Amino acid sequence: MDFVYNLILILHFIGLASVVGGFLVQMRSSQKGVNPAMLHGALTQLVTGLLLVGLPEMGVAVPFPGWESWDHVKIGVKLALTVVITVLAFVGRRKPMPQVGLWAAIGALSIANIFIAVLW
Repeated sequence: MDFVYNLILILHFIGLASVVGGFLVQMRSSQKGVNPAMLHGALTQLVTGLLLVGLPEMGVAVPFPGWESWDHVKIGVKLALTVVITVLAFVGRRKPMPQVGLWAAIGALSIANIFIAVLW
């Protein structure tokens, strides 16, 4: 099961790269907005993040040696941010360009989520 867990972790990183990459690629564009990469990356992050937390909680996988339990407050904050990012991405895909506010919010929240994951 560790192999499957690690595959899900890799997909989680790919989703992160998709959201942040979709944000960064538009930095110099005058028509900033939510692109499909950002939406699909947000959905990938949401689903794989739930699996990454759920599988160890069920006792099926061990994320790393010595793991005992998650910091549920941290996981809750990250989940809330990811849900907001996903909702903003859905809203942004339905609105016409430019969407500078949505684009900036998704980028800022995604980068904040990275900081929380690494520094908390």
